[in-house]
Amino acid sequence: MKSTFRKFVTISGREILVRPNFSKKVFTIKTEAAKYRTYKLPDNEFNENLFNSGNDWQNFLKTSQDYFAIK
Repeated sequence: MKSTFRKFVTISGREILVRPNFSKKVFTIKTEAAKYRTYKLPDNEFNENLFNSGNDWQNFLKTSQDYFAIK
């Protein structure tokens, strides 16, 4: 079963789409500007991030270096 993108809207109105990959323990994150993928996360961190809000993901993109841009 393939997971689908979940749509989040931040307080500032920015739309962020996030899709978890349970087998690889990564997230794909789409914004208006680009598409990103997290590096493989430890099980506990991956599970915690499943409950992130749009603002959490926006903060992740601003403060973390645990992701890279993809095409």
